[in-house]
Amino acid sequence: MKVVKSLAGLVLLSAALPAMADDCSLTIEGNDAMQFNQQELSVPASCKEVTLTLNHTGSLAKNVMGHNWVLSETADMQEIANGAISAGADNDYLDTSDERIIAHTDLIGGGESSSVTFSTEGMTAGGDYSYFCSFPGHIGMMKGKFVITE
Repeated sequence: MKVVKSLAGLVLLSAALPAMADDCSLTIEGNDAMQFNQQELSVPASCKEVTLTLNHTGSLAKNVMGHNWVLSETADMQEIANGAISAGADNDYLDTSDERIIAHTDLIGGGESSSVTFSTEGMTAGGDYSYFCSFPGHIGMMKGKFVITE
């Protein structure tokens, strides 16, 4: 009887593992109307790594309506965006040497996708994190909260 219970427990645990892994994978969309489709993304504190995929659902080229997804502490967001403008189009409007950037995707145009996998080491549940698009002028509309839950 113990073997059957143990086996049943293993089956239940193995069924739960893919679901826990899925909790650490996120998808967000940006469009030609300069909008993300979500204003908040969350992952459980149990995620040691997170994979985020950005899909550009519009049709405009990245030099006209490019989007990326940049994660930082909320207090650093505007300064990072200001530095992104200085970085210029040749650097996809992002100073990747800025250590305040926790993670970012590539800058993409309509119909394209970009993914990034990043560690949550050093991030805390309840911390004040935000994401935004660093293309010039987009931060005003394209931003949201990144939440790590207990």
